[in-house]
Amino acid sequence: MPFAHITGWGMYVPEPVLTNDDIAKLVDTNDEWIRDRTGIRERHIAREHEFPSTLAVEASIKALRVANLAPTELDLIICASSSPEYIFPATACLIQDQIGATKAGAFDLSAACTGFVYAINMAAQAIRSGSIKNALVIGTETLSRFVDWKDRNTCILFGDGAGAFVLQASEKPGGVLSAVMRSDGSGADSLTLLGGGSRHPASEATIHEGKHFVQMDGKEVFRFATRVMGRATLEALELAGMTTDDVKCIVPHQANYRIIETAAKYLKLSMDKFVVNVDRYGNTSTASIPIATVEAAQDGRVMPGDKVVFVAFGAGLTWGAMVVEWTGPIPTKKHVHPEQYRIIARLRSFVRRAIRFIEGFLSRKEL
Repeated sequence: MPFAHITGWGMYVPEPVLTNDDIAKLVDTNDEWIRDRTGIRERHIAREHEFPSTLAVEASIKALRVANLAPTELDLIICASSSPEYIFPATACLIQDQIGATKAGAFDLSAACTGFVYAINMAAQAIRSGSIKNALVIGTETLSRFVDWKDRNTCILFGDGAGAFVLQASEKPGGVLSAVMRSDGSGADSLTLLGGGSRHPASEATIHEGKHFVQMDGKEVFRFATRVMGRATLEALELAGMTTDDVKCIVPHQANYRIIETAAKYLKLSMDKFVVNVDRYGNTSTASIPIATVEAAQDGRVMPGDKVVFVAFGAGLTWGAMVVEWTGPIPTKKHVHPEQYRIIARLRSFVRRAIRFIEGFLSRKEL
């Protein structure tokens, strides 16, 4: 049975930065109040021409470059997002087209902030089954588009960004060692974005009622998160036959510094063992774990052979954790330039659209 290794990683955040002082000009709050309750100092906000797919493409190209893998060698693309570009088509399909992954299946996965952990596990399972060899897993968000900038309880939290991992099959032991995925729909109303689906399709009423904004019971989400973060970590470690002593670092979902701090106390671990960057990015939902991991890898905090835990929680309610033995790129003699495939992908996409137009025109003439 092949093992599923993480061989490439990349991240991308928009350039515009929104500080706590900037938010204080919009709502009744201040930098000290926000930092004391969340640990957040600033967050990145997508520009008008940036979307989940465009952020994801940048992160994906970087991940493919690290893995030294051509987009045409991908078998599967999974995009986890709490702010997908559309209900359908899948954001993953837009990414597939833009990077030139000509033979990859692509779909979106919706598990809110836990989505990236779920998606890695789905890709790893597909690799271990032998049905695929190479997968791209992405977390990408423009949640700033769904924030009520008059609600100081939610507008202070969220930022935009994307992160991506390449997973590849290898006979060498390692990679994804264990995973737990959990849910509790009885808490579904604790964190919601109600508008736009089939229950509350967009209308003048849903807009007036604010159903297209993130709504959150902050206290309930905090209680839930502090209960499950530590437990899920221990459960995943037990499945892998390990303890916290075997772990180099834990990369948690970056929602709130106080939640991470509480999880550390539960696990009886120093905060030094946790990768934390929520102060600079805020809550980027599905993108938070890959962004934090990429920075840890770049800083040398995560090295080949290290055991790492990813743990997340989110709307649904959902939560999950996994243990990974960090690998790095699979050695190969070839040298790939994934960014060059973008140019070919644009041409290919144009040609295929033109062919469909001609086919449609000819079929109408025949009728």
